[in-house]
Amino acid sequence: MLLIASVQAQGVPQQSAVEVATIRPTPANKIGASVWSPPGIGRFSAQCVTLPFLIHMGYGIDEDQIVAKANWMDSEFFDVVVKPSGDIPLTREQLKPVLQQLLRDRFHLVTHSESKLMKGYMLVCAKNGPKLQASSSDKPPNFRIYVGPGRLEGVNWSMSFLATSLQHPAGFPVVNQTGMTGAYDIKLYFAEDKDTESSLPSLFTALHESLGLELKPGKVSIPVLVIDHLDRSPTEN
Repeated sequence: MLLIASVQAQGVPQQSAVEVATIRPTPANKIGASVWSPPGIGRFSAQCVTLPFLIHMGYGIDEDQIVAKANWMDSEFFDVVVKPSGDIPLTREQLKPVLQQLLRDRFHLVTHSESKLMKGYMLVCAKNGPKLQASSSDKPPNFRIYVGPGRLEGVNWSMSFLATSLQHPAGFPVVNQTGMTGAYDIKLYFAEDKDTESSLPSLFTALHESLGLELKPGKVSIPVLVIDHLDRSPTEN
């Protein structure tokens, strides 16, 4: 079955047919470490991944923000292939509607969105003001990006995008309250919490010294995705 994904190339919306979109349970003898290809290189493939991971990829929401998960969802694994016609690369944003449709078609996923008040951080400007470099790039935020241990780096980031990227290293949800609407190039290097021998500053110190920003603790309202229905096994491809 062909899925039609609305994609965007160089700012111009267009329709792109997806030639292959499959999802199957991972064979028992193949269950191990999860592996997936980053979007933007033609086809997307993932092996031994959970449904919460696919929902995270498809809806752009952290796994901790998925509500009403069944207990089995973190212990059953699936293999996924999405191949656009002509192997035209799909960015992460362009992949989202394809994965959403795949989850609806194969697992009959039904969801709704809510907001939830929970412990987290507010991203705010430091007392002496931000130290941010306005971006001159016309590339999307996920064109060149590194979000990993001790490092956040990319071009053309909004403050909301930075706040989302800070959630994992901060350990709690982060919402943007800087009031800044521009796009910026971000380079942030910091010591991981468990790395006591690192010469780098902590995340909080690095944010203040490098970007002129702060994480203020408090109760924050974050979007959550509530699962209303989800089949345990996918229908045939």
